[in-house]
Amino acid sequence: MSKPLSGQKIGFVGLGNMGRANARHLHENGAEVIVWNRSPGPAEEAVKLGMSRAASLPELAREIGPGIICINLTMTDVVEQVVFGPGGLIEGLHPDALIIDFGTTGVPQTKEFAKKVHWVDAPVSGGQVGAEAASLTIMAGGTEADFQRALPVFEACGKNITHMGTSGSGQVAKLANQLIVAQTIDAVAQALRMSELSGVDPALVRKALLGGFAESRILDLHGSRMVRRDFAPGGRATLQLKDVRLMCELADSVGLDSPTLRNSLAQWETFVHEKGLGDLDHSGLFRLYE
Repeated sequence: MSKPLSGQKIGFVGLGNMGRANARHLHENGAEVIVWNRSPGPAEEAVKLGMSRAASLPELAREIGPGIICINLTMTDVVEQVVFGPGGLIEGLHPDALIIDFGTTGVPQTKEFAKKVHWVDAPVSGGQVGAEAASLTIMAGGTEADFQRALPVFEACGKNITHMGTSGSGQVAKLANQLIVAQTIDAVAQALRMSELSGVDPALVRKALLGGFAESRILDLHGSRMVRRDFAPGGRATLQLKDVRLMCELADSVGLDSPTLRNSLAQWETFVHEKGLGDLDHSGLFRLYE
């Protein structure tokens, strides 16, 4: 039986926790996946699974031709360097190639990138758990034609897929998501620590609250991590801070004055820089209250 992506060559750049899973799903759905990663280990693992490895970014772009290249990178400046910098994809990129950016990238920069090449910003929510299960929420920005080209890729990696509008709108939706996430992690951390300091078992508090209005995936998943003090990184706090900074830049640019967002930024800056705990999972913000 033919698989959904059979016969397609798809490039994939960035094989971190999220990218590794997404590339595997594309491969399992029949695509011929060609990967590139800055460090060799993840690319070698991809080859063991049956994918191919490009020696350079221009080589990957030339191999894909007018097809699709996915990027899953952490920082806006890295996205720009990988795509448009010296030795980047642009040196071999076909004019009809489509780039799908699965990362959380600055809104103004995304709009500029989309003026130069076919580009769909498609940040995701659901974390490493959602990536492994191919159940990610995907928020996409770009033209209708480019979104339709990207849709089979999205369907291999996610479940809740929404075309938000023009370029940059996917990133706006993701930053809205991250605004809620960043502040909810803080609220859950405070609630569980307050319970603990009051002599009430935080595990029981979490269990009780999961049946009420405070129920959320953060209370469920990250609340469990907090109770267990298990802060091995899934989503690193450094990346949460990066997203909060992007939120603040966007809020300033559109004239949103948010004291809670400013406080959130201060909390994450303290956690990552003053406490030096940026390599912990973002649920580790709980440690601010210990």
